[in-house]
Amino acid sequence: MKKLITILTAVLLCVTLTACSSKGNTDEKTIKVGASPTPHAEILEVAKELLAKEGYTLEIKEFNDYVLPNTAVEDGELDANYFQHVPYMEDFNLQNGTHIVSVGGVHYEPMGVFGGKTKVLADLPDGGQVLVPNDTTNEARALLLLQDIGLIKLKENAGLTATVLDITENPHNLTVTEVEAAQAARSLQDADLAVLNGNYALQVGLTLNDALATEGADSLAAKTYANVLSVKAGNENLDKIQALYKALTSPEVKKFIEEKYSGEVVPSF
Repeated sequence: MKKLITILTAVLLCVTLTACSSKGNTDEKTIKVGASPTPHAEILEVAKELLAKEGYTLEIKEFNDYVLPNTAVEDGELDANYFQHVPYMEDFNLQNGTHIVSVGGVHYEPMGVFGGKTKVLADLPDGGQVLVPNDTTNEARALLLLQDIGLIKLKENAGLTATVLDITENPHNLTVTEVEAAQAARSLQDADLAVLNGNYALQVGLTLNDALATEGADSLAAKTYANVLSVKAGNENLDKIQALYKALTSPEVKKFIEEKYSGEVVPSF
């Protein structure tokens, strides 16, 4: 009887270890990611097919807010998320005591200069009016874009905190007017030019294909505000996370982004 109990115990232990091993292997091959519906979840669907070929199962959970995807990663409910840029992530960590880090950039959503009364940059009159968003992040991006195309010059190192007060050269004597971002789009026809976020341009029937100039892939804003794959600190080098990032930065995903979004979303790789 004692021998039988010993044998049964050994068998039970073996089954338990096998089950645990099987569960571990499943977890190692399952990747749970939180994402905004557009474009993030759509891009992940392409990566999902690539990961399946490597034996990984990608589970995509969509969120319509910017808080829960981070807390779910911090708590271990998700392996990763894909919806934010690094400045937002770092501020979230600071405000919430979380430990989210970037694995790497995937895409950015550029701003553009759109024509109102002026349809061609070369025709911009001296004293013309240019609308820029009045929130800190987007105003700086707008001014940097105007600098990149030679309309103004900013103080050295003004960077991503630039405001109209940092304009040092204005050869066309432009009136650069700060307005709420959505209002800039609605008031476009009353100004010569406006620098708009892609989503606000869409609201007035424009796409970045209509823009006279856009942020370049090598611009400071593009590098800073690229949307990244994020994980809890310490998990960034896990095999499945690296496999996910490889899929998200693959030629297949790059082609999808370029064909699907027509410049509204631009690969960062």
